[in-house]
Amino acid sequence: MEDLPLVSIIIPCRNEKEFLPQCLDSILANHYPHHKIEILVVDGMSQDGTRETIKEYIEKYPFIRLLDNPKLITPIALNIGVKNSRNSIIIRLDAHAIYKIDYIFKCVTNLEKYNADNIGGIWVIIPRKNTVIGRGIAKSLSSFFGTGNAYYKIGSENFKAVDTVPYGCYKKEIFSRIGLFNENLERSQDIEFNTRLKKNGGKVYLFPEIVGYYYARSTLKEFFVHNFKDGVWAIYPLKFTKILFRPRHYVPLAFVSLLILFLSLSFFEQIFFYFFFGLTFFYLFFLIYFSIKISFLERDATFLISLPVAFAVRHFGYGLGSIWGIIKLAVSF
Repeated sequence: MEDLPLVSIIIPCRNEKEFLPQCLDSILANHYPHHKIEILVVDGMSQDGTRETIKEYIEKYPFIRLLDNPKLITPIALNIGVKNSRNSIIIRLDAHAIYKIDYIFKCVTNLEKYNADNIGGIWVIIPRKNTVIGRGIAKSLSSFFGTGNAYYKIGSENFKAVDTVPYGCYKKEIFSRIGLFNENLERSQDIEFNTRLKKNGGKVYLFPEIVGYYYARSTLKEFFVHNFKDGVWAIYPLKFTKILFRPRHYVPLAFVSLLILFLSLSFFEQIFFYFFFGLTFFYLFFLIYFSIKISFLERDATFLISLPVAFAVRHFGYGLGSIWGIIKLAVSF
């Protein structure tokens, strides 16, 4: 254990009093020597008692530091953390998650073993509230119909090269080589950074044995708003970078746009009503199919109620957000 490298853990947060203690406790419980880590909590000027909670941890664990993020957005917090980090390896974690006791060790050892530039693991997505809708939302995020081929959500049997990972473990030197996180991106900064990293010859790997437990939103309103914003930031980054994301990020845009187009044109030509009806039927078929399949596999009949709603909220929220992103993009030029 004494041969392990020094690690800086960066946690951006804002108003996370409810979740941050669980996050920090899981990191502190990790089987990685405390004298070989520093934890940088970069706070967006929280007003709910988060800062007081962090200070309580600092009194017990002096290797935890509190840094201020007066501009509030995540990429700026990450860059503040990178600039203030003292160690050669950086792990970016999230306050809305807890981590297995071997998370840090497996990140670091695999990073070195495979000479990678960034590695990460899988999300086990759990609801913040154990309700029927909460469980449905969490399950929708970890299914192929809900999230496409994002392996960090749907899982993988073996380690593999991927386009992005959550909560990456990076060699610090890559930030000098390709730059920091894009501070124009309120969201999608991890995806853009990893896409840029791969375009510059970097290696990004996912290891299924590296596991974090992510708390998903548990109300339909929160879930819709979250997906709408994600949809906006699947498109709007094109204002600041010419890098395209993976095709899965644009499928909801294509689906919702075609529905709107066919419905609008059906007032002028009847054939477009049949196109609208056909696409709707096609969508409902797969919506019901995946809901029944997951309900059967999980042996939970409540998914027959919650999953169709969760899938629809995710797809339409994301798609409508992407349309708004196009509008914002057009207006900005």
